Formats: sequence, C-alpha cells, structure tokens
Amino acid sequence: MATTQPANGDSMGTILGHPKGLFVLFFAEMWERFSYYGMRALLILYLTKHWLFSDGEAGVIYGAYTALVYITPVLGGYLADKYIGQRKAVLYGAVLLTFGHFLMGFEGTGGQDPAALNIFWLALAFIIVGSGFLKANISVIVGQLYPRTDKRRDPAYTIFYMGINLGAFLGSLLCGYIGETYGWSYGFGLAGFGMLLGLIVFAWGKPLLVGRGEAPIALGKALEWGIYVVGLIAVVACWWMVQNQGVVGTLLGVFGAILVAYVLGTAVVKLPAEDRDRIFAAMFLILVSIVFWALFEQAGNSLNLFTDRHVDRNFFGWEMPASMFQSLNAAYIFLLAPVFALAWTALGKRNAEPSAPFKFGLGVIQVGLGFLVLVWGAQSAGVDAAVPVIFIFLIYLLHTTGELCLSPVGLSAMNRLAPAHMASLIMGTWFFASATGNFAAGLISAAAGGEGLEGEEAGKQVVLDVYSTVGWYAIAIGVAVLVIAPLVKKLMHLDTLRDDTVGDDLLGQAEGPGEAQGAGIHPETRPN
Repeated sequence: MATTQPANGDSMGTILGHPKGLFVLFFAEMWERFSYYGMRALLILYLTKHWLFSDGEAGVIYGAYTALVYITPVLGGYLADKYIGQRKAVLYGAVLLTFGHFLMGFEGTGGQDPAALNIFWLALAFIIVGSGFLKANISVIVGQLYPRTDKRRDPAYTIFYMGINLGAFLGSLLCGYIGETYGWSYGFGLAGFGMLLGLIVFAWGKPLLVGRGEAPIALGKALEWGIYVVGLIAVVACWWMVQNQGVVGTLLGVFGAILVAYVLGTAVVKLPAEDRDRIFAAMFLILVSIVFWALFEQAGNSLNLFTDRHVDRNFFGWEMPASMFQSLNAAYIFLLAPVFALAWTALGKRNAEPSAPFKFGLGVIQVGLGFLVLVWGAQSAGVDAAVPVIFIFLIYLLHTTGELCLSPVGLSAMNRLAPAHMASLIMGTWFFASATGNFAAGLISAAAGGEGLEGEEAGKQVVLDVYSTVGWYAIAIGVAVLVIAPLVKKLMHLDTLRDDTVGDDLLGQAEGPGEAQGAGIHPETRPN
C-alpha cells in the first residue's frame, strides 16, 4: 500500500535531538498517567474508608486490579498488531479509560451497597481494558521511532519515562488532595479530565508519528467495530474477575507458564544461536522484574495505609493527606532521570557503563534497602510513636533510584534483545511479568494487614515485620543477580547486535513505514 509518509522517525523534524513524535507520545502518556496514578493514589484508601473493606480484602482487590491492568495489554497488543493497528487501539483505549475514570465519580452511599459497588467494579473494568489497548501499544511506538542500534534509544525511553512520571506526580498530588479533602468523586473526576486531555493530545499529534501504528491490513468497518465489541466483552470479563480475585491468581499462574514455555520453545526451535541467547537473557531480566515490582508496588497499597495511620504528616499545622505522598516517587524520577541518563551516557563513552542485568541487581537491592530504612526509622521512634515523615521520603528515594536502574533499562532491553518478529511477544511478556509482580504485591499487602491489631486494622508491628522480611530477601536476591550478571551479559551478544535491514522485512515495509509492534503477535514477515 503506497503512502507519502516517510519511514524515518526523524523525518518530521527533531526536538532536543529526538523525533517530534517522541514528544507527542510523551504528552499523551503524561495525561494518561495523570489519570491512572491520580486514581491509584486514592484507591486503597477508598476501598478501606468508603467501601469498608478490610485491609486484607482491600490489598488483594488492589493487587488483582493492578495485575489485570498489566495483563490486558496482551489482548490489546494482539488486536492492534493483527487488525486495527496501534493508533486506533490507543484511541479506543483512551475512550474506555475516560469513561471508566468518570464512572469512578459515582460513589453512592458507601459501605457494601451492592448497586453502587457494581458501578465501582464496572469503572475498574473499563480502566483495566482501556489500559490494555493503550499501554503496550504506546510504549512500543517509542522503540519504532529508532533503529535497534541507535544510541538514542535508552535516553528516549528515559525521556518517555519522565513524561509518565510528570503525569503521575501531578495526578497523585492534585487528585489525592482534592479526593481526600473535598470528596472522592471530585478526585476521581479530575482524573477523568486528565485522561480526556491525553486523548486529545494523541489525536492531534498523529502526523508527527510518521505512520507508525497504522492498521496492518485493509480494515473494513464491520471488522473494526467487531474488534471494539471484543473490547466491551473484555470489560464484562474484567468486571467479573476483579470481584473474584482468586481467578486472577489462577490466570496468572496458568497463562504465565504457557507464555514462558512458548517463548522459550520458540527461541530453542526457531532462532539462531545468538538470538536464542538474547531471548534467554530477556527472560532472566523479566523474572527479576517480578521480584522488584512485588515490593515496589507496596507504594499504593500497604505503604499508603501505613502512611495514613502511622506517620507524622503534620507540616506547620497542616496534616498532609496520605495519598499525596504517592507523588514522591514521580517527583524523584522527574528530578533524577536526567542525572541517570547523563551518568549512563558518560559511563558508556568510557566503556564503563554497568550491564542491564547488573543494573537490575542494583535495583532489587535498593528496593530492599528502602524497606529496611523505614523499619529502622520506625523502631528508633518507638512502636507507640508516629514515624517521622523523613523516613517516608527516604523509602521513596531508594525505591525510585532502584526503579531508574530497572524500569527504563528493562523497556529498552526488551526492544533491543528481541528479534523484530518477536518484539511484540517479548514486550507483552514484560508487561505480564509486571502483572504478576502487582498481584504478588497484593498478597504481601494482605499479609501485612491480615493479622492486624484492633480487628481489621493493620497493626504497626505486623507491617514492620513483613517489611523487614521482604527487605532482607530482596537484598539477597539482588546480590545473587549481581554475581551472575556477567554471564547474562554474555548471552546478550551486544557486540554482534545489528539493525534488521534484510531477510525479515514486514509485509508492506518496503512501500511504507514499519508495521505495528505492540504486545501480542507481530505481523507476518515477508517470505525469503
């Protein structure tokens, strides 16, 4: 299919040395993350204070919800790759997200009112499926703007990650303050407005994406609307699953085993030796990321409740709402991401940059240290005294520096290590690992609240004991990763990595821009 759009990501001009399309994605994702993290900052408090779930119940609900947010990109990416393309998938996801966030504003009378709760479950389901259509697709477009060996890839993902965290910072701060101060519906309504802005930015910036993400086939109206109906069926399925969290755990176990077996089987049977080794390295990084996210995602769950109940949040006579502390992680990333990007670049020029697996080990160690610092601070203050707020700042700082060693590095590594025809599948596996980590985070949070003092309340000492245990385990795992990092680096074969220019061109690539590479299945390659 002929097109007048150029294939080069820089063809529409650059800003700060990067394609303009990167900054369209930056701002669209910024507003989407504003809505997601604004709602997330309030969610565990909303579950326990408004709907009156116990800490254990709320922790598992929160974990199941966030896990489903990371599972659904496999469906959204598959449908985008095979049928509607990434652009329409992102637009459809944005519409579902906007609707879901505004539904969150209908809070009813609280308690366990069945009618109002059903609207709440439905709102979560729309957000889950909307994220599935948007999340993996928009992040992979970043990689499509650059060749595989382009040295700007890591800095590009860091810039994109800054957009995510600028939105998360503003969303947590503003939605958290308004939701806890003026009413839940106002906080959730503001999140919906942010999502609407994200939709507008992405639609406006379509030309600057130079044709990335268009439908890989001639798409008829009947087929297109059929795909949208599939999305609505998925909403119904998620509405049921978020109420039956055990099903989510079973789904993760079964589907995760199938996914890992399929990826490894494909690597062993179909790939040449070096590509096979790269897939093994990518799978190792994916497994390590599960440990990291299980601990890191306590932030919106048990750590949010701990901050609300056991931390001195008084600033000059004003008690800062607990949800606003969710903005700390994003603020630190926004401040430190440029520092990390410059540091990696400077070390790279001296051939001294740590490898991706070594950075992963550092990330896991730091997330463990964060918990141990908080435990030490709480014990120093005394069990009966409020924890000084400085220790909340410190745990978020250590978790953030750990995240900067792992998450943007992981996104880039998935795109770099996967052959073109497996890029979608590997990115989908990366998000699936995040889902598993989020569900595990819910189980850890439930353990912290399940034996709480005063009935349903999580006892301070119970939480600290759990945090101490997971902190030491994380440090041990992180050290083990550092030890075997050189072996994993050898499997990456970075010295022989080349751009894909022959032999596996996608159908239609010679006539126009490259096809979509969202999570799911990649378009068929041209026969040799």
